[in-house]
Amino acid sequence: MGMVASQKTCLRTNQSITWMCLTVLLIAGLLPVGSRAAETGQRTFVDDLDRKVILTHAPRRIVSLAPSITETLFAIGLGERVVGVTQFCDYPPEAQSKPKIGYMHPNLEAIVALEPDLILAPRELLRVDILGKLEQLQIPTYVLDATTVASILVHIQTLGQILGASANANDVVRRMQRQIEEIKARTARLSRPRVLYALNSEPLITIGPGSYLHEAIEIAGGSNVAARARVAYPRLSMEAVLQEDPEVILFPTGRAEGIAEGEEERWQRWTTLSAIRLKQLRRVPNELLNRPGPRIVQGIEALARAIHPEAFDERRAQ
Repeated sequence: MGMVASQKTCLRTNQSITWMCLTVLLIAGLLPVGSRAAETGQRTFVDDLDRKVILTHAPRRIVSLAPSITETLFAIGLGERVVGVTQFCDYPPEAQSKPKIGYMHPNLEAIVALEPDLILAPRELLRVDILGKLEQLQIPTYVLDATTVASILVHIQTLGQILGASANANDVVRRMQRQIEEIKARTARLSRPRVLYALNSEPLITIGPGSYLHEAIEIAGGSNVAARARVAYPRLSMEAVLQEDPEVILFPTGRAEGIAEGEEERWQRWTTLSAIRLKQLRRVPNELLNRPGPRIVQGIEALARAIHPEAFDERRAQ
């Protein structure tokens, strides 16, 4: 089994991401070790596109092409190294003062002018032509693709390795793991209601296996009605929804991202749905759930509160 395959197998087979898994990767040489890097003066990392990214020195000027990446860099104490971000990078507040380089269509001239020695980009937003031009410019570009909650934690660890901030990254991951276990404990003995996550109503788009949000719903104590879908973001017919009969429908909303306000009103005509009869149409914060970074645990708690409000009713617990 090759290096990349071993790392990906570790992620797929260990959804809860134990420290043993990370230790195995380090021992096997699948993640770079500081002493080895010091000996060679050059380090090679393999990103989520199976590309080798070679760094000749520790990056000091970083361009982030996603809000989740920006949040991660600040969370592990490297905000001062960030020299460029997207217009949606609004957290933490300090990120808002960084130079903007676009989002879906990043401005290459603006990026080059910032003289970055590393670009961090999400797979879903980085177009092939943009990546090709960055490679031509010989700007190291590391691509991240979060498909599970476990992979989000691994990404934080990996960025800590790349940027010499492993101790801070480890601390962030430990806190996230503890929060995830606390959420699981709250919902472990409760029923698992059928949940529909409505990314869009017309056409109806939801989440399926291959999306970390599918796993987030499971962690939060729900059962995703699109669990048998073959793609990460499937389209569902209304007939399929009626057949699955979700008991809870979630609407991701936010200031700049998410579904439009009042979207749930369109669903009121489907009076046979359990979610309508039970009046369980709930909003969840898209800015937490749409960003696979450190705040995903807050998003998972928001899911759990929407799916199982009784688990967070302290008076009932007492």
